[in-house]
Amino acid sequence: MICIRRARPSDAAAIGTVHVATWRTVYPGVLPDGYLASMSTLRHAAGYEAAIGDRRHGHAIFVAVAMGADAPAGQEGAEGGTVIGFVSGGRSRRPQLGDGEIETLYLLDDYRDRGVGRRLVRAMAAHLAAIGCRSAMLWVLKDNPTRWFYGRLGGRLIAREAIRFAGQGLEQLAFAWDPIEALLLATAPAPEV
Repeated sequence: MICIRRARPSDAAAIGTVHVATWRTVYPGVLPDGYLASMSTLRHAAGYEAAIGDRRHGHAIFVAVAMGADAPAGQEGAEGGTVIGFVSGGRSRRPQLGDGEIETLYLLDDYRDRGVGRRLVRAMAAHLAAIGCRSAMLWVLKDNPTRWFYGRLGGRLIAREAIRFAGQGLEQLAFAWDPIEALLLATAPAPEV
């Protein structure tokens, strides 16, 4: 079983581990190998521990937790599950692009194409709607091989931007859902037959 819940401070280390593992599998050839090799799960965990407690600007983090047979072999956490993915967001850092922003969405490779990413996005969209956001947006690197996911959820490409990261030039794309109900509808559970 995989459940989605709000992140707790005790999840910070696992969130940091998922962040680093995901970047190392998604970004080879996009980001420099040296940068990916030097990523620190401890440093990311410390950042996420602070972020979990920071509720300013409507910020929230939700985790996907695998339990029982769905948990990675030998990795079931102390609270009965293993964090396998997460999403973070809050009010948009650029309100002209959308009221709410999905800042991160990371999921371990073994759990892709199982509906977990969709469930994480739905949790964040519901949170953003609950704090009064009428629209949602996110940024994704143009060369991220999983960017198609946002188009499949009905995200509309609204902006492109050149950035510098890890010493190189990259392009990022902004996708938006306006109204936010479009994202809630796109991530709704399939009706049971």
